[in-house]
Amino acid sequence: MILYFSGTGNSAYAAKYIGKETGDETVNLFDRIRNNDYSPLHSNRPWIVAAPVYCWQLPRLVKDWMMQTEFKGNKDVYFVLTCGSDMGNAEKYLKKLCAELGLNYKGAAPVVMPENYIAMFDAPDAEEESVIMKKADRALSRIARRIKNNEELLPVKAGIGAIIKSGINSIYYSLIVKDKKFYAEDTCNGCGLCVKKCPLGNIEIVDGKPQWNGNCTHCMACIAYCPTEAIEYGKISKGKRRYTCR
Repeated sequence: MILYFSGTGNSAYAAKYIGKETGDETVNLFDRIRNNDYSPLHSNRPWIVAAPVYCWQLPRLVKDWMMQTEFKGNKDVYFVLTCGSDMGNAEKYLKKLCAELGLNYKGAAPVVMPENYIAMFDAPDAEEESVIMKKADRALSRIARRIKNNEELLPVKAGIGAIIKSGINSIYYSLIVKDKKFYAEDTCNGCGLCVKKCPLGNIEIVDGKPQWNGNCTHCMACIAYCPTEAIEYGKISKGKRRYTCR
């Protein structure tokens, strides 16, 4: 069974691609996370968790959900992590998570996909996006083949840079992952799509515009899916291309 969380579509794409190759069922964790649904899950086949990399680790909202959920049946678990460049030293923390959950760690594989984190980086243009996606498809095919053959995913060597990046995760969350810089321009039509797309139920429409209420994970769904591109993140997002996976 493939469990996936996706902010702007990259990890959903990865999960469905692998599911098509392996024949595994795909389950979107959005509603479970948003509704604090920790009811047990059962799979006779290995678990596959597909999620983005947030500050070079598994997103906290996914980790927190896993820590409170019982995984019945098969105890093997693979991780497929979509990222803009690399997954840092995420393996160290995934192994620890698996040990705490009583799951058998079968490896983690990074899949470089188009950048969506426009609070810090630029999304690629359409031509570059196409090139990145072709490479991602080849990577996903290799990953799916190993999973289908019940082989462990190849380990990713973590250098000092990767160790440092993943190691600052807590500092990054406490200092950077805030919603105070989000706001909506006058082009906002009050459609409420940002409310529906927020995995933490952190947004509400007040006087016709979105209001963020302090519980943000920086998934970029609100800003990326806004149909009028009215949502901005301070000055850094102005003029930047919005990205959602095809």
